[in-house]
Amino acid sequence: MTEPVYQVAIVGGGVCGTALLYMLAEYTDITDIVLLEKYGALAKVNSNGRNNSQTLHCGDIETNYSLEKASKVKKAASMVVNYTDTLAKRDHIIFKYPKMVIGVGEQECQQLRERFESFKTVFTSLELLEKEQIAEIEPNVVLVNGELRPEPCIALAVLDEYSAVDFNQLAESFVEQALTVPDKQIDIQFDHHVDQIEQTGDLFEITTAHGTIKARTVVVSAGGHSLLLAQQMGYGLNFSCLPVAGSFYFTPKVLNGKVYTVQNDKLPFAAVHGDPDVLVPGKTRFGPTALITPMLERYNRQSFFDFLRVLRLDRRVLKVLWDLFKVSDIRNYIFKNFLFEVPGLRRWLFLKDVRKVVPSLQLKDVKFAAGYGGVRPQLIDKENQVLMMGEAKINPGSGIIFNMTPSPGASSCLENAELDMRLVADYLGVQIDEEKLDIYLHK
Repeated sequence: MTEPVYQVAIVGGGVCGTALLYMLAEYTDITDIVLLEKYGALAKVNSNGRNNSQTLHCGDIETNYSLEKASKVKKAASMVVNYTDTLAKRDHIIFKYPKMVIGVGEQECQQLRERFESFKTVFTSLELLEKEQIAEIEPNVVLVNGELRPEPCIALAVLDEYSAVDFNQLAESFVEQALTVPDKQIDIQFDHHVDQIEQTGDLFEITTAHGTIKARTVVVSAGGHSLLLAQQMGYGLNFSCLPVAGSFYFTPKVLNGKVYTVQNDKLPFAAVHGDPDVLVPGKTRFGPTALITPMLERYNRQSFFDFLRVLRLDRRVLKVLWDLFKVSDIRNYIFKNFLFEVPGLRRWLFLKDVRKVVPSLQLKDVKFAAGYGGVRPQLIDKENQVLMMGEAKINPGSGIIFNMTPSPGASSCLENAELDMRLVADYLGVQIDEEKLDIYLHK
């Protein structure tokens, strides 16, 4: 019997790979797709709710975003909200919490006041809250023993929009929706670890332990392993990978919604924030920390050897690392985050940071969230000798695409999927239902 040849093969069953599966099934006339996931279920790595902040990033309270970037992020996040409009189990996927970024001290307060003036025309739901108004929404942020904290404090807040997502549930919904589209052959193959991909003529041969799968086009959305597969094919050799792991801490429920802090512009890492955990009711989760780790997956020791293969250490990589470490703010931050992993010391150190958000927290309130936290594969551009902070995509134009780190993470899954859908459709010469796309996702 002749082996099937799929029009599209997707490698990776996280929220980005499944978003593409949904887009191709729902909005193109592609008829046969296979999705390959190396684990036994969807979203087992960074899309799992334990391994991310469960935040729908909209650009409004992320102070490291310019207005231009925030506007793009808002558009990407709105696609996720629009997608969930018609889902029966929407309330299990996307959640409304108040969200804010707080400024503490004169300098941060002034920074937020200026940001509000430039952002309020684009983000019309954004509010500027003074200390007494913050107390009405998040009393533990500004009250200590019933008295207002002494430092100047203001917040930029959005109080009635979707702000949290269970990306595991979102990924599962993408597959469920794709499987309901009539006249499509969609195969979901679990426990299919991809060893290598080879191009033979106009076909790609994907080798797994269960045999070889053939496809006319391939999209790899497998985090840092996307770079590994790309480099095996001779693509992306100008990149190295610096995996950054994030850990979290639990406290009793001290926040009603998401509370961010002002980003240090000198740090290429997220500032500490507190969030309701959609999987653990009655708790507030704080983090993430930022730990440079020699693994492509946080709790998969075998991925250490994969890391060594994509590190591609040379003098250009060492120069980028040196440039990072010679900045005192970055050097001190990295060292402190190593200490955040030391039992007995980490809770005390983290408490000092998290008291910026909730000043009344005590050491007994803070508990390390064992088993929580993922890895973000930050790429190093060896040619330009810089650490890349945005989206990382390799598209050689030969019918295969590699996605490493969509920006800002899972919030942009549908926007990134739309881009890949258009690249695939153009390569295969198939049609996209633009009218349907506008009605359901771009409204």
